[in-house]
Amino acid sequence: MNSNDAGTPNPAEPRTLLRALFDAAVAAAQPALCLAQHLPPPPKGRTIVIGAGKASAAMAQALEAAWPGPLEGVVVTRYGYEVPCQRITIIQAAHPVPDAASEQAAQRLRAAVQDLTADDLVIALISGGGSSLLIEPGPGLTLAHKQAVNSALLKSGATISEMNAVRRHLSGVKGGRLAAACHPAQVVTLLISDVPGDAPADIASGPTVADASTRQDALDIVQRYGIELPAPVRVLLNDPACETLKPGAPALAGNSVHMITAPQMALEAAAQVARQAGITPYILSDSLEGEARDVGKTLAGIARQVALRGQPFKPPCVLLSGGETTVTIRGQGRGGRNVECLLSLAVALDGLPGVFALAADTDGVDGVEEIAGAFAGPDTLSRAWAKGISPRASLDNNDGHGFFQALGDAVVTGPTLTNVNDFRAILIEGQPRKTNA
Repeated sequence: MNSNDAGTPNPAEPRTLLRALFDAAVAAAQPALCLAQHLPPPPKGRTIVIGAGKASAAMAQALEAAWPGPLEGVVVTRYGYEVPCQRITIIQAAHPVPDAASEQAAQRLRAAVQDLTADDLVIALISGGGSSLLIEPGPGLTLAHKQAVNSALLKSGATISEMNAVRRHLSGVKGGRLAAACHPAQVVTLLISDVPGDAPADIASGPTVADASTRQDALDIVQRYGIELPAPVRVLLNDPACETLKPGAPALAGNSVHMITAPQMALEAAAQVARQAGITPYILSDSLEGEARDVGKTLAGIARQVALRGQPFKPPCVLLSGGETTVTIRGQGRGGRNVECLLSLAVALDGLPGVFALAADTDGVDGVEEIAGAFAGPDTLSRAWAKGISPRASLDNNDGHGFFQALGDAVVTGPTLTNVNDFRAILIEGQPRKTNA
């Protein structure tokens, strides 16, 4: 990256580079690039496709293009993420809180796998977002109960692993139950991970894989975060009948699971683009978790040490990270975990020269709005104050989207048709002058 003679970077260049890194991460996670190599051979009998998630429609399209024989099935994706398929039916439902279409989707997928034989093959296309898109309330529950629990979990500050442990035990299709409905057909699950650690049971709450968590784990999580449960939900969690399918379950014997892409792969693609631009990349982690504003502060501390001390890395460089942070909602603003993290980082950096950042969700939706994330730079706080906007007040109000939109710094991509979770890049150009800090 070039800078002018005074050592001050052209403000357009950091933004361009950061966006190029994000775009490379998203492109690397496209199903068309990574799905075909994981396909099994065609079976003697029928091939049925089922799936759920923000990337499931794009996965279905890639499967149709690569599959040599007859094919049929149905997948559910988020509203606006549909792509044309010839043999696989694409239906749409709501995210992050399920709707009636989410419940109907579960019924459609169950119907697709009725009366299969050992000669048949089920290919399950599973990606992030499936926990909301595919809903079958457990015994005694209604869609309204599931919606209430989902909303409470999203506001609680629980990790995605904790949220999905609860969801699995309240579902008729999660925690391996959908795969059990396919028995005795072989089930091959193709996963796009959006969760820290890439645990299959946490991706879309694991409808086709075994689950080692227990209903007691779910009850402990509910208690830990003080989540108010509708009475029928608590009754179900106290009933052994809500247990999921565990590792070694006979109904899952012979099935296989393949991770076709994950956050680490996306970060490596971004790192390659950085190298091509002459900037040294460092991947800090593909699985950062915790409160978004706390992660923002921590990343700011690392960036400050790099910029001012040249430790542990020498600038110019770019720090890359992924994972899934959480937000405990305290205010009434519009936001998501990525803009919350970025705003916290900007406040902590307090206009430190030579440091620029982008934080965005690879599915194109941070929170519930069609905004992927945002940019921040050394002038972010001063431009906000000039508009009469208090950065700290915006952070306290969970108003990251409102804050960055007012500055013209929101990142809007539209549907990306994939989902490998959060992407963060911090570009540190180094200091053009000495500092006493």
